[in-house]
Amino acid sequence: MNNALKVLISAAVAFVYLFVISKMLGKKQIAEFDFINYVTGISIGSIAAEMATALEEKPMYLYLISMSVFFVFDFIIGFLERKGNKLEKFLKGSPIIVVQNGKINFKGLKKSKLTVNDVLSLTREKEYFDINDIAYGIYETNGTFSILPKANKSQVIAEDMKVKKEKAMLTDTLITDGSISKTSLKRLNKDKEWLFKKLNLDKQKLKKILLATYNESTKEFDVHYKSEE
Repeated sequence: MNNALKVLISAAVAFVYLFVISKMLGKKQIAEFDFINYVTGISIGSIAAEMATALEEKPMYLYLISMSVFFVFDFIIGFLERKGNKLEKFLKGSPIIVVQNGKINFKGLKKSKLTVNDVLSLTREKEYFDINDIAYGIYETNGTFSILPKANKSQVIAEDMKVKKEKAMLTDTLITDGSISKTSLKRLNKDKEWLFKKLNLDKQKLKKILLATYNESTKEFDVHYKSEE
């Protein structure tokens, strides 16, 4: 058989088979893309790609069997997850509280394997630029980040209430996981001595700080400490 024709037929069969599998797995593959779904999707996709472009004399049904194995395992795991909370918790894990009452939960941070900068980025994606506005920040099992704002920080449009507000300003991140940001200090036209004096720091105390931010408009610091509590 001509190689081009063989690839054309193999690719068509792989596409149809992938379509059938995706319909059987449902929208879960996209809507709830957890680790198991990720591994299954990548593996099946890789096998299908190899099947579509393989020119060696290897029976097509072997590729289909391989894809079917991953599909069956994913289907079984999905079935077990629906049987009870304990099995689902074992297979998928549990949501992790990373931010609590405006402070980073150090224990949750370590468990989630996130960095401080990851958390700040995730909160900004949710349009919360000040971590103090957050009552709870939860790292979900599918990798998304959910935020419950504090009661007095609901999304109310000031213009609708005819309220004049001061110009919004970003807080400067001065310390991250015990390291001082020289860029932020330079922007503020400050130095390390100023920072150490304001926060009453020494080298030992500096290592215990998880995050320290500074609001230039209010002249206030917000400090998060490394603590298992």
